[in-house]
Amino acid sequence: MRNILALVGVVVALAVFAGFNSFFIVDQREQAMVVQLGSPVRVIKDPGLAMKVPFFQSVIFFNKRILDLDAEPSVVITKDVKNIVVDAFARFRISDPLKFYQSVRDEESARLRLMPILNSNLRRVLGEQNFNSLLSGERSQLMRAIRDAVAVEARAMGIEIVDVRIRRSDLPEANLSAVYERMKTERQQKASQTRAEGGEEAQRVRSLADKEVTVINAEATRKSDILRGEGEGERNRILGEAYGRDAEFFAFYRSLQAYEESMNGQNTTMVLSPNSPFFRYFQNGQSGRR
Repeated sequence: MRNILALVGVVVALAVFAGFNSFFIVDQREQAMVVQLGSPVRVIKDPGLAMKVPFFQSVIFFNKRILDLDAEPSVVITKDVKNIVVDAFARFRISDPLKFYQSVRDEESARLRLMPILNSNLRRVLGEQNFNSLLSGERSQLMRAIRDAVAVEARAMGIEIVDVRIRRSDLPEANLSAVYERMKTERQQKASQTRAEGGEEAQRVRSLADKEVTVINAEATRKSDILRGEGEGERNRILGEAYGRDAEFFAFYRSLQAYEESMNGQNTTMVLSPNSPFFRYFQNGQSGRR
């Protein structure tokens, strides 16, 4: 009886152990592949509870999330023969676990295989461009071209390249000072040219302004001369009419003006003959008629 109970216990234990080895859980962040004696049997991508043959089959789990690939900074020679240090990285995911298992086995081996592929395509694509293209809006197009080129080779390994980014692209340290001096010289030359052009433009504006001032002054002088001439003509006309109406009064008026002009100083001294016609209106109140 005891032997039977012991045998039943062993069978139950084996059944429980086999049951535990028959079922496994696939996490939503993972995908699994069932392997029998080293040969792939099936791939499970959906999360949940799955079953395998105990003792004869094993399960290999692969990451379902996006993984990072950091490339070592490498020197790239551009089309205009400039050395630049490019620091790039890529993001990838395992799209086909069967191909991935058959070609690279694990993530570390995948990174070792992808690294030279990424670096070679970086050199090829960026080597066809000028240095200024890496600093312009064309940079995003270059990254897409690198991504597509790497994706073609990675697809054979069951890997999908999600993105490729250039973290930074700098000149080597040995070239930085020379480039700085060259850029400084170019900016100084540009500043000198701008100042020269500004001085030339200022001189042109001043010349135009002086010309306009001369023209305006000449026109104003001409108009003033015309108005002065017209005014003097009108004055002479009025005086002529006045002289024609009363010659004696006109002579008296002109004499008064002459007196005013000749005696406007404080110490005026005049040496004239008493019989001079200049003082005819001062002689005994007479009008000066002869």
